[in-house]
Amino acid sequence: MALVKVIEVIASSETSFDDAIRNAVTEVTKTIKNVDSVYVKDFKVHVQGTEIKSFGAVCKVSFRIDESERQKNNA
Repeated sequence: MALVKVIEVIASSETSFDDAIRNAVTEVTKTIKNVDSVYVKDFKVHVQGTEIKSFGAVCKVSFRIDESERQKNNA
């Protein structure tokens, strides 16, 4: 049986929303294997005075749990 886990992360960029999403994927895949998809749940910006200082993306990341790892952890 395939098992998929979902985590929520918030990533930011000083450049764009697109870059914030790419940063989320880059950082998550450093420690999580088998990433299947990223659902962008929300966008936000940080404002200082009248200027946008950074762009943020709230992302739900789905990844498959490795069956062999799951069995090893249950042993």
